[in-house]
Formats: sequence, C-alpha cells, structure tokens
Amino acid sequence: MADGDGLGEAATAAVSPPAPAPGMSPSLGWRERLRAGLAGTGASLWFVAGLGLLYALRVPLRLCESLAAVTVFLNSLTPKFYVALTGTSSLISGLIFLFEWWYFHKHGTSFIEQVSVSHLRPLMGGTESSISEPGSSSNRESETSRQNLSECKVWRNPLNLFRGAEYRRYTWVTGKEPLTYYDMNLSAQDHQTFFTCDTDFLRPSDTVMQKAWRERNPPARIKAAYQALELNNDCATAYVLLAEEEATTIVDAEKLFKQALKAGETIYRQSQQCQHQSPQHEAQLRRDTNVLVYIKRRLAMCARKLGRIREAVKIMRDLMKEFPPLTMLNIHENLLESLLELQAYADVQAVLAKYDDISLPKSAAICYTAALLKTRTVSDKFSPETASRRGLSTAEINAVEAIHRAVEFNPHVPKYLLEMKSLILPPEHILKRGDSEAIAYAFFHLQHWKRIEGALNLLQCTWEGTFHHVSVYPKKELPFFIHFTAGLCSSTAMIALLTHQFPEIMGVFAKAVSMISRTCVEYL
Repeated sequence: MADGDGLGEAATAAVSPPAPAPGMSPSLGWRERLRAGLAGTGASLWFVAGLGLLYALRVPLRLCESLAAVTVFLNSLTPKFYVALTGTSSLISGLIFLFEWWYFHKHGTSFIEQVSVSHLRPLMGGTESSISEPGSSSNRESETSRQNLSECKVWRNPLNLFRGAEYRRYTWVTGKEPLTYYDMNLSAQDHQTFFTCDTDFLRPSDTVMQKAWRERNPPARIKAAYQALELNNDCATAYVLLAEEEATTIVDAEKLFKQALKAGETIYRQSQQCQHQSPQHEAQLRRDTNVLVYIKRRLAMCARKLGRIREAVKIMRDLMKEFPPLTMLNIHENLLESLLELQAYADVQAVLAKYDDISLPKSAAICYTAALLKTRTVSDKFSPETASRRGLSTAEINAVEAIHRAVEFNPHVPKYLLEMKSLILPPEHILKRGDSEAIAYAFFHLQHWKRIEGALNLLQCTWEGTFHHVSVYPKKELPFFIHFTAGLCSSTAMIALLTHQFPEIMGVFAKAVSMISRTCVEYL
C-alpha cells in the first residue's frame, strides 16, 4: 500500500546528463589548464622529492647503522618470539576478517573500503576539483539526484494489492500472513511521509491520523480512523485508511475512495489558495497533493479490477496530465497493464516510447512489455527448427534482442512466466532486478503473454538458449579487502603452525629473509 508517492521523488527520478569534466572544457584558459596539470602531477612530484631527500640524508640519519642494529636485534630473537608474533598476527587478522564479514553482510559494503574511500582518498588527492561555472548548479543538483536514485534499493510496488479486500482474504483462506514485518514497516514509513506534514497539529483529525499511521495493529489503525472522522467528517486520509484496510471487497473500497476523493479535492483547493503564505503552507500543499494523487490512482485500480478498464485508463491519463512531475512515480506501469488488457498495442507502444528512455529508471514492466510487443509480430509463425535452417529474420532478431535486454535486466521473470516457479501474492515493495519484482510483474502480466500465440514459446527458446545458467541477481561480490584479510589470516596462521613444528628451520628462514632485505637496502 505504498503508491502514495511524493513530489520529492519526481525530482530525484528526472536525471539530467552529467556535466562535462572541468579539464576538458574548451572555455578554460592556459592558467587553469596549467593549474589542473600541476594538480594531477603533484602527488608524483612529492613522492620523488621524498625519495631524494631520504637519499641525501642517509648519512646524517645513520640509516646504515640503524639497519645494522635492527639486523642484530632480529638475529637475537628466538623461535618462541616468532611463534608469539605470528600467533598474535593471526588472531588480529581473524578478528578483522570476522568484523569485515559481519559488516559486509549487514551493510552491503566493506568497512575498510568505505573508510579508505571516504577519508583516506581525499587526503591522498583522490578527489577531483571542479571549476565552478555559471549555471553549474543545475548540473550539481542533477548529479546529486543521480546518486540518490542509484542508492535507492527498495521501490514501492505500483500494482500492490488492497490489504483488506485482497491480502486479508488470503489470510482468511490460508491462515498465513502474506506480508512480512519488513514490508509493513516500509509501508508505515511511506504513510507517515506522504500522508502527514508539520502542520497536522492545526487540525485535530490530522493529529489523530498521524498517530494512526504509526500503529502496528490494524484494528488500532481502523479505530483511530473512525476517531478522526468523528472530529472531521471530511478527513480524506481516514477514508483512505478504511478503504485500504477495513473494506473487504473492491466495491466497498471504491465507495470509501470516492468519499475520500470528495474530501481530498476540497482540502486540495484550500491548500492551493494558501500555498505561498509560508513554508508550512507549501508543505501542507505537497501533502494534500500526495493524498489526492493516491486516491485517484487507487480509484483507477478499483475500476481496473472491476472490469471498467477504459474508465481506469482515462483516470490514469488525466492524472498524468494534471500532475506532470508525478509521471516519474511509475503511474505509467499501471497504464501499461490496463492498455495490454484492452489489447491496445499501439497505445502501449506510445507509452513505451515516452518512458523507455535511458535517462529514466528501468523496470521489469518496461523491459518485458517492450519485448512482448516485439515478440507479438513474429511469435505466431516462429519455429526453432525453421529458424535454425534459414536463420533469423530482421523482425525475429529484434524480438530476440528485446528478450535479451529484458532478461539481462531481471533474469528471474522467465521462470514465473513459463510457470517453472509458483506465483505468490506480490509484496507491497519490490527490489529492482530482484525476485520480488519478477513476482509482481508476472502476477499481473502472465495473462498478457498467454494471450499472444507463441510468445511464451519464443521466450522459452531464447531464454534457455542464452540465459539458462544465468547467475542470480543481485549477487554481492566480496570486495578485495575481505579477500586480502582472509589471505593474510590464513598465511599468518600457516606461518605460526610451521614455526611451532619446525622452530630451527623457520629461524634460519627468518635470518635469511632479514639478510636479503639488508643486502637490498645497502645496494639501493
């Protein structure tokens, strides 16, 4: 129940191309170019200067005598010292390895790598200085938006079901909960973000609803919604909560959403009139806009589920025209599914042409719908035997490439479309390119693939021939620091074991290594 999207993410999703590198700008003068070149070679010059200074001061610093003293000290060490040293190193390395393993599995990144990139790299000159130019603020904002977008791992499912009318029905039949605690927690955060604001204390009903969205128990939320309606019969968010969680049928949910729409439009018009009075009024307008968009979107989904598909398409189109910034919030995925149900493939292609852009975030719905349209033109006459004899036609190559692109984006989808894995109820939140997104897509789009003759056959042939042994995505690869720590731990443990078993041989080996080191230093 997380499609009440906010205006803030619209700016996040609209990613502009990155600004050109400062060093490559043709408008820079010779002084700026010289300064940039010196900055790039500064680290190398400092390193060479340091080596030269060390060589010049080798006599005053008595490096040879110090090295000789160190060699005498190493020769006087007993095998027991090496055993203790290697054992201690092995213990420390093991503790570091265990900490790195725990931190990586909890946060998805290496602690040592994160510290080195965040703190050590700037000290070593790893950051690139950029020369500010007029109009560069928009480029910086776009880059920030791109980073925020790439860090987003969990997305709200645009086709999530109604809790009372659909998820709870599953609970009644099976006695099992279809949503996890993690999913419920994410939805609660969404509700507090999109349905509340800082001015809720001005209206008692909104204050009650602010507490209602934080409630974990569904009966407690429903009770709070009724309390809000007693204080204000035009509390739109109270009707939204009842429509989502108390209504046991889609028809009942639609009635409550229509009441919410009437109240939401009134509050939205009032907020529009006061939006420029203060920042609090602007925040209130954003909240009321989120509520209104959420209500209209859920009314469109009610109409789609009740078979009034053309009405649902009209509501979605009007919603996307009325609130253009919110078109980045995956409303087009609802529209794609409804148009596929109408078999309006030309309209589907028009929507894809607008949203299947490299600068916009991809989804399984976009990639696999594009593949379905390409497959539709050749699937009814496609035969693997015939294609192997005469080769693929241009249209078949385009269809196969579209399937390749879709499977590369999310390799989990074919197993659900081909019914090799059982479908379950889609979650309220999905992981892009993950198994949850594949379930959410196949749950609603499997019928559209079955409707087109031969489409699943072409998908199966292409997928089995190319991607059958595809690795599971997303798969976290262990960073270099964890491999290095594991190798260091293993090697020190092996040295400790060898020193304990063969102390004389390891002592001779240590002396030989120290003599070789001394010889190399004296030679240099």
